[in-house]
Amino acid sequence: MFKTINEVQMAMENARYICDRALATSVYLSQVMGRPLLIEGEAGVGKTELAKVVAEVLQAQLIRLQCYEGLDVEHALYEWNYPKQILHIQLAQSKKEREGEIVVEQTIFSEKFLLKRPLLEAIQSSLNVPVVLLIDEIDRADEGFEAFLLEVLSDFQITIPEIGTIKATRRPYVIITSNQTRELHDALKRRCLYHWIDFPSLEKELRIVLSKVPSVQEKLAQQVCSLMQRIREIDLLKKPGIAETLDWAEALVTLNKGIIDKKTLEETLGCIFKYREDMEKIRELVNKEGFLSVLPCG
Repeated sequence: MFKTINEVQMAMENARYICDRALATSVYLSQVMGRPLLIEGEAGVGKTELAKVVAEVLQAQLIRLQCYEGLDVEHALYEWNYPKQILHIQLAQSKKEREGEIVVEQTIFSEKFLLKRPLLEAIQSSLNVPVVLLIDEIDRADEGFEAFLLEVLSDFQITIPEIGTIKATRRPYVIITSNQTRELHDALKRRCLYHWIDFPSLEKELRIVLSKVPSVQEKLAQQVCSLMQRIREIDLLKKPGIAETLDWAEALVTLNKGIIDKKTLEETLGCIFKYREDMEKIRELVNKEGFLSVLPCG
């Protein structure tokens, strides 16, 4: 458990996650206060990575619930292993065991026939080991699932009618991420501490690249970060995040590039952009005089 904000910041940076003071404060307070931490920001700015690094430095088990449209309670909480239950009944019948219906029902609705999904796994695992529960991209899930999640985050207990109530003796450390593709309910936000991760400054992005891609030359890293800062000023369908910056830096190192010129940029646009329209827009701008003037020369 973190004892100070400085300890959070140092531990994160030792794990190669460049963490500013405001984010370190949010991480610290959410742990001390026992409140979920809601992290919002553009895709690729390090929201999911934050949860992974927190689990690493706390030496905790990371349990991830990846949200998507149509996610229901069964896939997030638990469901019964019906094929295994049917097989158990058939074996009992084949062996001509004289079990009454009530005894058979008690047998098949026990923990060994339970398929634990992330939420139940997080609550049960916390009985023995510290757990970081990552609820990733909550904005992709339906509003009905978001409402169900409120109950779990309030009590950190789950009732299984056939077994009983399972309650976490030590609350999981919960990090919820959102790309803000839709607005989340105020009820969920009230239960969380909140932090917005923006695109990094030039200085911060350079530190991230040098930390995550140690084989990159500093001059090349400066050029990568300067050009990414310029690109994010353009109206695009999807502005590249830190993830794309790191991909591009690694690609340039792999190609043994020491500097970025027009030809190199055009050949590696696929590392930066995910939409053809964005690539075409950048190609047009590259052909205009002055676009690459942001690149440091020395």
